Amino acid sequence: MSKTSPKTKPAPKSKQQLVAVEPDALFGRVAAILDQARGNVVRAVNTQMVLAYWLIGREIVQAVQGGEERAAYGKSIVADLSIRLRDRYGQGFSVANLKSFRQFFQTYPDRCTPIGYPTGSQSSPSTNLHPMGGDLSLHRKSYPVGTKSLQGFAPQLTWSHYRALMRVDSLEARDFYEREAIDCGWSKVQLERQIHSFYFDRIVANQGKKGLLPTGRERLPGEAVQPSQVLKSPMVLEFLGLPASPSLHESRLEQAIIDNLQTFLLELGKGFSFVARQKHIRFGDQDYFVDLVFYNYVLKCFLLLDLKMGRLTHADVGQMDGYVRLFEDQFKVPGDNPTIGLLLCSDKSEAIAKYSILNESKQIFAAKYLHNLPTEEQLQQEIERERHLIESALEDRADE
Repeated sequence: MSKTSPKTKPAPKSKQQLVAVEPDALFGRVAAILDQARGNVVRAVNTQMVLAYWLIGREIVQAVQGGEERAAYGKSIVADLSIRLRDRYGQGFSVANLKSFRQFFQTYPDRCTPIGYPTGSQSSPSTNLHPMGGDLSLHRKSYPVGTKSLQGFAPQLTWSHYRALMRVDSLEARDFYEREAIDCGWSKVQLERQIHSFYFDRIVANQGKKGLLPTGRERLPGEAVQPSQVLKSPMVLEFLGLPASPSLHESRLEQAIIDNLQTFLLELGKGFSFVARQKHIRFGDQDYFVDLVFYNYVLKCFLLLDLKMGRLTHADVGQMDGYVRLFEDQFKVPGDNPTIGLLLCSDKSEAIAKYSILNESKQIFAAKYLHNLPTEEQLQQEIERERHLIESALEDRADE
């Protein structure tokens, strides 16, 4: 009987073989984990914001319902609620915002309430929904528009998306835009663009109701939105009770130039006092940030300073005029003189400084203001000098 030869053991792996890993594959797997985790955080914040605002809107509607005879009572209820909420939670609960929450509930009254949320004095229908915003599988099914309502709110859509959707009067069109925004990943800007271009109406006019179905129709692509863009939104920061840092809106070069401009104006000795940096102005559901705001106690007026990194455009000039008008409406008090805008452009090839004043205020600007303000030429020289020094310092630091 022949002996069977013993099985040969595989040669032990060398240390080099044991640690050999494809760097690109490892990086790809780790990056995918982080991208998914960050996306989950953003979706959770979006969903909780939207649900909270819907629930607040429901509470307001239930508190003041009763018809026109209770209109005055309803106004006082909302005004009192706004004051108390702002005292505890900050500026995100103005009367205008509370009215938007009420309109939100009235626009989507049949959306189901997730488990774990208070139902108020008159509870609305509730089903076994996921606590993060409903049975999300419903959002992935394709229904003919208007035949089946969405349940809950999609975590992919922000409060700004729903603010835009609320302005669409037609229920059929609103459902269509909501589904498209979910499926295609539209940003709020893309959604508004499709609404304003009557995308729904154009499809119906050209293809009929069948054209609204996903099959056979070209889908307009969305755009990648970084989690940091969502989480630094002033609406999200207000909801979370977090302060808005100027660094969220400035690059390193911008920070350095703005730092210097702030110091430069305060050292002029002509009545400037610092008010705010990255001053937040809200108009409707649009958010704007003015780089620097000063008050001149000699001229008794505000000075708004905005820095543009790159070439100056007509849109930039128009935006500054808009800032001045918005500031006049929201912050100017009796006794203040007209607000001044100062638009600064720092491009590699040139620097530009341009004062902006509303047409009705140009006479007082020429007669009184110019004697206490730096000239546009002085400001241009300061920006050019400072940019050169800052870029040289950053280059030296990078070489170290």
